[in-house]
Amino acid sequence: MKLGGMKKNAVAGLLLALTCIGTSTLMGAAPATASASPRSNGSVPAALTHPGGDLAPQAGQAAAESRPHAHSAATVTPALPRPTGPHPVGRSTLHLVDSSRPDPWVPDRKARELMVSVWYPARKATGRPAPYVTPQESELILRGVPQLTDLPPDTLAKTRTYATTDAPALGRKGGRPLVVMSPGMSLPRATLTSLAEEFASRGYVVAGIGHTYEAVATSFPDGRTATFEAGRGGQTPELGEKVARVRAADTEFVLDRLVKAGRWNRLIDERRIAMVGHSVGGQSAAHLLPVSRRVRAAVNLDGSYNPRTPAQDIGKPFMMIGNPRQQPGTSGEQGSWDAFWTHLTGDWKRWLTVTGAEHMSFVDYAVLQPQLGLPASPIDGERSLRITRAYVTAFLDTHLRGERRPLLDGPSAEYPEVKFWGP
Repeated sequence: MKLGGMKKNAVAGLLLALTCIGTSTLMGAAPATASASPRSNGSVPAALTHPGGDLAPQAGQAAAESRPHAHSAATVTPALPRPTGPHPVGRSTLHLVDSSRPDPWVPDRKARELMVSVWYPARKATGRPAPYVTPQESELILRGVPQLTDLPPDTLAKTRTYATTDAPALGRKGGRPLVVMSPGMSLPRATLTSLAEEFASRGYVVAGIGHTYEAVATSFPDGRTATFEAGRGGQTPELGEKVARVRAADTEFVLDRLVKAGRWNRLIDERRIAMVGHSVGGQSAAHLLPVSRRVRAAVNLDGSYNPRTPAQDIGKPFMMIGNPRQQPGTSGEQGSWDAFWTHLTGDWKRWLTVTGAEHMSFVDYAVLQPQLGLPASPIDGERSLRITRAYVTAFLDTHLRGERRPLLDGPSAEYPEVKFWGP
C-alpha cells in the first residue's frame, strides 16, 4: 500500500512505545498498536498500561507533563553509538519472497514477503552510508507520536549509522559465524542496528529480519509500505503462539535463502549460527532454538514468554538478559522467566538483569529517545547499549568461536549494573 493512501490519523508509531518504556505484554512486546493499513480505520490504542498500572499518554494527547520538551526540528540529528570492533561494516538489504506460504497476517497476500538487512565486515568503508529507515517508515513512526509532530517526517531516516551500503565484503576461509536477529513486536528491524553494527565490526555476519505486518512500517523496493496487522485482535495466548510460529518459519526461510545464495554462502559458515532477539523476538528465538537443526545458541533480550514453555526442553546454550522486573520471583508477566528457566536443561545458561534498564534499553531507542526529547530510562542509553553489546558479544564469542569470555562467569566490576541470577 502506498504511503499517500493512508488516513491522516495513522497508527501510533514505534516511538509511542518509548513513552511507556518498560511495558511488557503477553508476547514480550511493547505496545499493541492499531494498524494503519487499508484494512484499518486508522485508530490508535486508547491507552497503554505500565507494569505499575498507571496509564501512558494516549495518542492525540500532548502528554507534556511526562517528558522534557522535544528538541526543535533544526537541532535534531539522531545518531547511534559507533561500533567498537576492528572492521568497517557493510550493509545490504534483501527482498525475499517465500512463495510456499501465504502471508499469515494478510491471507490475500499469496506469498510471504520479507525485508532483511545483512551487516558484515567490509574490506573498506566505501560507498553511501546505510540509511537507518526509509523516509516512508520514518514518517509513519513519527506520525503517531504527538510529542514529535514538529519534527520533519524524515528525521529518523537521517539517523547516523556507521555501515556503508553494499561495501565489498571481507571474506574469510571457512566463512564467518552468522547471527540472526529478530526485533520486538511493532518495532522495525532497524531498532537492532547498533547491536548489528557492533557484531559485524567484530567479524560476524548479521541478518536482521523485518517480519512484515508485525512492524508499524516495512518498505519494499517497489514503493509499497506495509503497516501493522498482527495484533489488531488484541493480545491473547493464541496470538503469542502464532507469532512464535510465524517467526520460526520466517527465520528458517531466511536461513535457507542465505546459505543457498552464492554471495552469502561464501561469506557464512552455516555450522555456526546463533539467534538474538529483543522482546517478542527474544522469546521467539527461545522457542525456535530447541527445534532448529541450524541455530546453535540464542539470546533473549527482555522478552516475556508466550507460550510460557517451549515445545521441548532446551539443551543448547541460552542467555536471558532483561530489566530488573525480570529477576526471579518478579519476572515480568506473572513469573514468565521463572517458569521458562526450568526448561533450560543444557550445561550452559545465564539469567541476567541490568539495574536501571527498561524494555527499550537493549535496542537503539535507548539512545534515540532522549535525542528526540522523549523520556530517558534511569540508565543512560549509551551505557545500556554498551552493556548489551559486551555481554551478547561475549556470548557469541563463547558459543560460535569457542573463545572463553570471563565476563560471563559472574558479576563484573566493569559492569556493576549487571546482576547474575543463574545458574
